[in-house]
Amino acid sequence: MSKIKFVFLIAVVFFSMNILNAQFPVNEEGKSPFVQVVKDIRRSVVNVKVEYEVTFDNRGTRLPFNDDFFKYFFPEPFQNPEKRSRKSMAMGSGFIFKRDKNDVYILTNNHVVEKGEEGTIIITLADKAKYEAEIIGLDADTDLAVVKIEVENDEETVVAPFGDSEEIEIGDWAIAIGNPFGQLGLERTVTVGVISATGRANLRFGQDSPIYQDYIQTDAAINPGNSGGPLVDIHGEVIGVNAAITSTSGGNVGIGFAIPINLAKKVSNDLIEKGRVVRAYMGILPQDITAELKESFDLDAVMGVLVSKVEEDTPAEKSGLKRGDVITHFDGKEVPNVAKFRLYVANSEIDQNIPITIIRDNKEKHLLIKLVERPEELSQNSIEKESENSAELGITVAGLDSDLAQQYEIEEDEGVIIKDIESNSPAALSNLRVGDVIIEVNRKKIKNVKDFRKTISESDEDTILFYVRKSSGNYQYISLKIN
Repeated sequence: MSKIKFVFLIAVVFFSMNILNAQFPVNEEGKSPFVQVVKDIRRSVVNVKVEYEVTFDNRGTRLPFNDDFFKYFFPEPFQNPEKRSRKSMAMGSGFIFKRDKNDVYILTNNHVVEKGEEGTIIITLADKAKYEAEIIGLDADTDLAVVKIEVENDEETVVAPFGDSEEIEIGDWAIAIGNPFGQLGLERTVTVGVISATGRANLRFGQDSPIYQDYIQTDAAINPGNSGGPLVDIHGEVIGVNAAITSTSGGNVGIGFAIPINLAKKVSNDLIEKGRVVRAYMGILPQDITAELKESFDLDAVMGVLVSKVEEDTPAEKSGLKRGDVITHFDGKEVPNVAKFRLYVANSEIDQNIPITIIRDNKEKHLLIKLVERPEELSQNSIEKESENSAELGITVAGLDSDLAQQYEIEEDEGVIIKDIESNSPAALSNLRVGDVIIEVNRKKIKNVKDFRKTISESDEDTILFYVRKSSGNYQYISLKIN
């Protein structure tokens, strides 16, 4: 072999090794760096099983006519519904983030354990020890929850260390640990990927999507049952709580979402100390700046939030904010969009003067605003459950301060917007559509979601009359028969 060929061959070998090392990172011992990361934190991950009962109507066969002749041939139980119940189960993940003597605190998702209020929550630790858990607090607004178990004195537990989700960058390593199929014995499964995006918001995961969204997006496989497990960085610190996936098939397609751990820190602390999350309130309806709005308001960039409405007798009104103002900075931080702004406000100190910067009539102004505690009626957690009539109608509604209302550019001052219509329900067979605004129910004005639920629950009529503003802009009455 000639000297030139030999040198060329050596170069190819070194080049190939560099490529392999780039694709498959290894430490000095030739092992994957993920081995030590997983070894340190894997034992903090727990399996969460919730057992509860579901009550439903066994309606039997409906009679074609309300006639004594048919009633004679089709007696009970065909005529009247009968309440039945069956046992159901939900499974997910969680991780230990605090231990105080024998009390062990576990962070997970609200949607994993919320049924535990009506049933039993069983936590299985890494050593297979099982404990019954109690709910310390639930927060549907972020889809986070804290549960607690009391362990034996000699029970060893590993507490997962928190990282800083503000420091992560797109392209960083991301490791998801959870129980994707706990019923099959696949506990503490590890998947690896990268951070593919940050600050994801305005996502819908069914009827009860969280209000506060600032998701970390990752291509580390997050499968059903991973919910509540930790998303970990290359240093073995938790940067997020796995929460949801986007998929057309129901399986993992490489787009998963985790709640940033910095958001989870505040929520978990409040739930432990107060049993609920305390959030600040400003009193405006914010709107994202679009390219068109940027031109109309002669702004320098597509950033900030537009004040589309100022509520009466709120901190916003008292501070001097007006409709048409553009908020560019809040407490010294740039305001990129509504999702971030909503979090800035919610996590702020109450009864403290906070500086904000606005653009009004092409001029920059500085204001001080003293926030108050967010009223309970605005919290998704405090909204009453669907009444029986509302559930039978198949309608889910949202307030006019919701993202959906902004999406449809609703200008009504009172009412509720339809955000979901259940298939094969009376509403689905009517002329009601998602995006319609319900202004009246049975000729009674509707102010907000709580008002809607109360009016529906108090109705004893078989037919409900709605007065709505269609998403097309037209107004019309729509009659809906419950049975």
